Amino acid sequence: MNYSIYFLLLFISFPYFSEAQINVLPKEKKTQVSIQSGYLEKKPEFPDAIIYTKDQAGQVYIVHEGVEMWCDQAYVYTKDNFVNAYGNVRLQQGDTITMRSTYAEYNGNTQFAFASGNVVFTNPDTSLKTDTLYFDRIKQQAYYRSGGTVQDTASTLTSKIGRYFAKSKKYQFLSNVVITNPKYTVNSQQLDFYSETGGAYLYGESTIVSDASTIFCERGFYNTRNNTGYFVKNSRIEYNNRTLYGDSIYFNRTEKFASATNNIKVIDTLNKTIIKGHYAEVFRAKDSVFITKRAVAISIKDGDSIYVHADTLQVTGKPKKRIIKGFYKARMFKKGLPGEEPTSGKCDSIYVNQNLGITKLLRNPVLWSGQNQITGDTIHILSNKKTENLDTLKVFKNAFLVQKDSAGYNQVKGERLIGLFTNNQLDTVNIIKNTQVLFYTRNDKDELIGINNTVCSKIQMYLNNQKITGIKFLQKVTGTLNPPSLLPENVRLLPGFQWRGEERLLKVNDLFKGKPKPKLVKIKGIPLPDDEGEFFDDLLDENNTIPEASKLKPKDLKNNPDNKPMVNPNTKKENNNP
Repeated sequence: MNYSIYFLLLFISFPYFSEAQINVLPKEKKTQVSIQSGYLEKKPEFPDAIIYTKDQAGQVYIVHEGVEMWCDQAYVYTKDNFVNAYGNVRLQQGDTITMRSTYAEYNGNTQFAFASGNVVFTNPDTSLKTDTLYFDRIKQQAYYRSGGTVQDTASTLTSKIGRYFAKSKKYQFLSNVVITNPKYTVNSQQLDFYSETGGAYLYGESTIVSDASTIFCERGFYNTRNNTGYFVKNSRIEYNNRTLYGDSIYFNRTEKFASATNNIKVIDTLNKTIIKGHYAEVFRAKDSVFITKRAVAISIKDGDSIYVHADTLQVTGKPKKRIIKGFYKARMFKKGLPGEEPTSGKCDSIYVNQNLGITKLLRNPVLWSGQNQITGDTIHILSNKKTENLDTLKVFKNAFLVQKDSAGYNQVKGERLIGLFTNNQLDTVNIIKNTQVLFYTRNDKDELIGINNTVCSKIQMYLNNQKITGIKFLQKVTGTLNPPSLLPENVRLLPGFQWRGEERLLKVNDLFKGKPKPKLVKIKGIPLPDDEGEFFDDLLDENNTIPEASKLKPKDLKNNPDNKPMVNPNTKKENNNP
């Protein structure tokens, strides 16, 4: 004899309705479950149950609209439209879904299922293990809150609370969420995981930790299968001694690559360097950083800092051997200690070797040190590696030093220039080969007494407080001290003279003087997930009661206000709608 009841098996997928629609359907229209095999009996102690037990042919076998169920024993309560299944319970939906447990029950009136005892749910993409699992067929959602583990093809995900959305194949994990992978570990307050793609959305304070880096964010996405990610809101990546900040950060673990957009900051703790801009790329394997859009590198010194700016900056090299290269419209600025005039420079390209303590200004360079304007084909600035103070200045080819005087311009030119610094101030200058001087000579009262116009092989100049206080002419000296009246204005400028004082950088913001503000990219954020409603909403209304044979109590079907996920306040799904 065959008996029928209204029975749902866990995770079946065929057209379904909202709870409001289900409640108005006449009972005779509900699909019935067919018990295909099993030993049938009645027991006095269970007067309302029909009991099916496995026999020599095998387990109790139940079929319902393409879904199969096996168990060692089933208690069928026809009056309550309710089933208890015991022992090696297995639910199978074609070749897509399998669920195993020690115990399962299903309420045909509410289409609500509950499984407990070594619950294992598998689909082609993931395997979920937990002690207890709730399933609402109307919503097509499963839920656990006593801890669960999902095994993906690439990673293991654990959380205290989890919810599965069958239609979108999404898991929503809450409380103590951890993804464990041989290469990294993810911790998050809330994580939405899509089993088909392996994509994980991170909400709240989250970290991704590996041997090579640690990622921090409060909103992000990480693909656990191809190891790429996108992070926004208080995001940063920490390497061994370098930290990358940005409004948005893209990360590729396989390629050892990261890029960041808008309000970029790269902090090098070992070399005491900060790099800023609005777009950056980091190649970890090459120890290389590429940054543009108002890019500026700041070398932090005791009481002073050196700023290097260019349209594009590239930082390469191992720790303690960093090299900074600036391309196109490069500029540098050193503020100096209180009372000192700033040192600044401009050129087409700039090169800084922090290990060697050398800065090279390349292509049409100009350097301002105190009251001195220095130009040439190439300018090198050397620093003392121990004290990090300026040490030596070298100008190669067409060296030209200009200092403004009230009556004109003091000028010195030659093939090469070598200058020495004391306490970051230029105090001795040697000009070598084909040198020429035009100098306004003054007495102790600062009165002009003549204009010195001299040609020789080598000149040595002495400066105090950045002012020329003495000149020594060496080898093959030819020149005169002319009264100003005997030296016309048109011959008071040496060949190649060029005054660029209006270009001088006097403050840090002058690094960007004359340059347009960059147009920042509009960051595409990661919104909070839609509000899916509470899992247990409206489950216990006047039309839905828990059968006496159920192991569940009303308190078991209550939502916990402390376990609410973060959701987008602008979205709200009707409760019980899929």
